[in-house]
Amino acid sequence: MNERQKELLKILLTEYQVPLLIQELALRLDCSEKTVRNDLNQIDLYLPEISRGNIKRKPGVGITLEMDEAERLEVLHLLLSTSPFQDKGERIIEIAFQLLTSNYPITIQAFVDKYYAAKTVIKKELENIELWSASFDLKLISKPGLGHMIKGTELQKRQALSRLPLLVSTADRNYVLDLFLPHEIATVKKALRDLRLNYQLSFTDEAMESLLVHALIMLKRTRQKSPVLVPKEEKVHVFGQEEYRYAASFFEQLEVIFRISFPEDERVYFTWHLISSKVTETSGTDKLSSDDFLLEVVSSLTRKLSKLTLFPFEKDAVLESGLVVHMHSVINRIRYGFPITNPMLSEIKKMYPYMFSMVILTLGEVKQTHNLDIKEDEAAYLVLHFQASIERMEGSKSKRRRTLIVCHMGVGMSHLLEAKITQNYKGIEIAACVSKAEVDKVLKKEQVDFIISTVPLEKVEMPYIIISPLLETKDKEKLSQFIDELDHKVVKSGGSSLQKLISNDLFFLGVDNEHRYEVVELLGNALIQKGYVKENFTHNALLRERKSATAIGGGIAIPHADPNLIHKSAIAVAILEKPTEWGNEFVSVVFMLAIANVDHKITREVIGQIAGISEDPLLGKELADTQDMHAFIDVLEK
Repeated sequence: MNERQKELLKILLTEYQVPLLIQELALRLDCSEKTVRNDLNQIDLYLPEISRGNIKRKPGVGITLEMDEAERLEVLHLLLSTSPFQDKGERIIEIAFQLLTSNYPITIQAFVDKYYAAKTVIKKELENIELWSASFDLKLISKPGLGHMIKGTELQKRQALSRLPLLVSTADRNYVLDLFLPHEIATVKKALRDLRLNYQLSFTDEAMESLLVHALIMLKRTRQKSPVLVPKEEKVHVFGQEEYRYAASFFEQLEVIFRISFPEDERVYFTWHLISSKVTETSGTDKLSSDDFLLEVVSSLTRKLSKLTLFPFEKDAVLESGLVVHMHSVINRIRYGFPITNPMLSEIKKMYPYMFSMVILTLGEVKQTHNLDIKEDEAAYLVLHFQASIERMEGSKSKRRRTLIVCHMGVGMSHLLEAKITQNYKGIEIAACVSKAEVDKVLKKEQVDFIISTVPLEKVEMPYIIISPLLETKDKEKLSQFIDELDHKVVKSGGSSLQKLISNDLFFLGVDNEHRYEVVELLGNALIQKGYVKENFTHNALLRERKSATAIGGGIAIPHADPNLIHKSAIAVAILEKPTEWGNEFVSVVFMLAIANVDHKITREVIGQIAGISEDPLLGKELADTQDMHAFIDVLEK
């Protein structure tokens, strides 16, 4: 449980003589009534593990915790002496937080005593923290007789603190916020809201939460006298930015309330975050239209992808506008060293393997021409922009019903969701795509029949439905039921080009390599030996694989290289002896794609057919179990 939930349980344990009202509890805990109800549900889940007590809810009367006196005292003692209610995710994040913010070593025994966990459990979690912290160039060191501590620069520690949720692979909430006091969170939230309103800033919901986390970390580290250090030449560049003025206003508000003085370097550091934050497209592109470097990067992206995919992206004004806004943030995140994590990376790679591959190839050229190294997490967001453009081109233009889309993940995801709904639901007209914070304002101006949202909404009177931003099959079914008068048609493309490109001399059974790079090397070299590709094809494919693993789900991988390195189109296939780790997945069947520029029209068709296989685990297993190429082709033709 988090600190607020523990405080709520403490109140229920000590004030049991009379029922307590939800409204009163919300006021005392500085949160909404809905949050109190959710916290009570969370306590309901933990109580059976530690007692026989239970929470009684009497409508119109209030809340009481029924428990015998001896047990009540025992639970209260546990609550006050330790943290017995934490789940594993909460514990490892709190341990990492303490190591990152402590100036002194902490012993394993101290963690054992605090969390009532076995030494072996704490040691295992320290091993996980060591691996995780290495990705920020931090080092977990052990001092004999003293304990463990994390070594690194303050900037590195700040980055790690802001990305603590990455320690928990299934995190469905931001655990970092649980590490701060409710009044600190409420105060910083208000300061950020005031900042946004006073200067008419249009940050995405995701960006607002990120700024909240960074500001809270900044507050704690300033109190601990652990400031960031910014080189003098970097400061000079920032002083002239309007975002520095925004940051100054923000800090003035916090300094009055918290009675603390923030150093100039902290103001510069937070300015970097403001410049790098994702904004909604409603913020406009006027200010960015004079940024020649930004416009050239956007032009290079659309020009190269138009050439690769044969889609006229350069004619899509909506795409250009969205890319200008998005790439402004991307370029600044790279410039100031603020990498992001895309929570939907794996799903995007699986759903759009063709466009993801094309974007990665394009970014290789952008790195050479503009010295911008854009990682796969950022690349996945770019995929959404270009996929939305494709679906706008291919979508229906018939009259649509009025709806409002509320999306918390920025302009690229909003456009993709809009395009998919427009394409699949011919009776819907999208009135606007907005963030959660903009709903009330837009509803006053726009007449809509219902709302499609990617996040829960509070105090909204009209009907709304919550779906995934990617609008997967289950979401389409859910939305169709919600508006049952709509026709739901999903058009799937397929073809036989895949089978035609596979030959017996490029088909390998029982491949027993330990690493995916070895499999890529085997297939790439086979293509070179048969004269299908140039000598540097394998090297290029390995570089591509290192940038982003090519597994697309369902036990399938599609390694590939630059089409300019291909003489004649072919596909090399490997059936692996045992499932092999391929990034974050395990793969049994590998299709190495070598499709020449002259045959580029079939690339999308081929990858689409393979993607269809990846969505059917039984079909993938059937392919992995085949004993020869003819049987393999027979399965494909099903």
